[in-house]
Amino acid sequence: MNILLVGGGGREHALAWKLADSDMVDEIIVAPGNDAIAQILECRVEDVAMDDHEGLVQLAKEEEVELAIIGPEAPLVAGLSDKLNEAGIRVFGPSKAAAQLEGSKQFAKDIMKKYQIPTAAFESFTDKEKAIAYVKQQGAPIVIKADGLAAGKGVTVAETEAEALEAVEQMMEEKAFGEAGSSVVIEECLVGEELSFMAFVHGTTVVPMVTAQDHKRAFDGDKGPNTGGMGAYSPVPHLDGEWEKKAEEEILRPMAEAMVKEGNPFTGILYAGLMITEEGPKVIEFNTRFGDPEAQVILPRLKSDLVGVLLDVLDGKEVTLDWSENACAGVVLASEGYPGSYEKGVPFTLPMTRSEETQQFFHAGSKVNSEQVGWKTNGGRVFLLSTQAPTLEEAFDMTYQVLNQKSWDGLFYRSDIGHRVLKKTEHK
Repeated sequence: MNILLVGGGGREHALAWKLADSDMVDEIIVAPGNDAIAQILECRVEDVAMDDHEGLVQLAKEEEVELAIIGPEAPLVAGLSDKLNEAGIRVFGPSKAAAQLEGSKQFAKDIMKKYQIPTAAFESFTDKEKAIAYVKQQGAPIVIKADGLAAGKGVTVAETEAEALEAVEQMMEEKAFGEAGSSVVIEECLVGEELSFMAFVHGTTVVPMVTAQDHKRAFDGDKGPNTGGMGAYSPVPHLDGEWEKKAEEEILRPMAEAMVKEGNPFTGILYAGLMITEEGPKVIEFNTRFGDPEAQVILPRLKSDLVGVLLDVLDGKEVTLDWSENACAGVVLASEGYPGSYEKGVPFTLPMTRSEETQQFFHAGSKVNSEQVGWKTNGGRVFLLSTQAPTLEEAFDMTYQVLNQKSWDGLFYRSDIGHRVLKKTEHK
């Protein structure tokens, strides 16, 4: 069969790499793709943009696509799934209405409140002065979130009241995240450990994946601003087991059922960003696609044919996922300055010594450097090195051994990804 994969980041590189492994595939077209994906599959960088929905539908028709997979959140929230479905093309991705779970934090919060899905206490505001008054009333620590999409950066975990007020000002007055911040959700600050838990979903069919833990803060010691993710690992041995089962029963399945009851049945990847508190798992956020970088450490562990899994879920069949016993660790290299402003076009080369069987470079913000050998930066998060090994400690050791082979002018990475489960907290 022919497959269309929409997107061009690290998540899509991991998806492309996994899809290419399927015996069920004749051709995979990636739009727009990136230079690294183009080394393994056909990319349509010049043909059609990711926000050109009519062009993507036309491309899918021309290439006789039987299944479309939409990687990033923006085209989902904008309704690309609906356009493809209307053209008779099967899509693994939620409708515009269902994608509001990620596109509007207030929408997600309201459903969680209605169906008693555990989450942080919250209030929503479109009036800046009322938001400021609420912050002063509640005090700190407190969490300020832009209601709309902000590429994983529209969240401030404010340790002080001043920091919270500044976040409100930046989002609502200075429009740091454009219209996404014209409405804000202000939440209690949950205490515990974060856990990423995803499932393949179609209506009330829910097939959970293994868990992962992401590291959102930019710098070692979980310091600095929130990013889209600086590294991840799977499994999460100290949080799996009972918490996993509890989260499936109290969060993932109830949300899938709630969306059916609301008349917006969900199809696609349902991602629950959780905080494991003393009272149990609570939802920090829902996403409507694979987490990034979580996809880059979970997909390498999936032994099942991904295409077969997606088709069986869409057909409502019983699905049992086959997972590797190996652990997987991933560390992101990002442009200096990220998640703030950063320079593009910085040349770099990848380390030559790595295990091609167990280690993959998944590219997000890079381009082939046509002027010299190697690559140049083209985004905030540039690439992730993913490593599979029998234990997490071995996986991280192997990852950092490769990254530490050279200096990275213009790039940086955290040296303590996985510090919660490892004896050594830094790899320098």
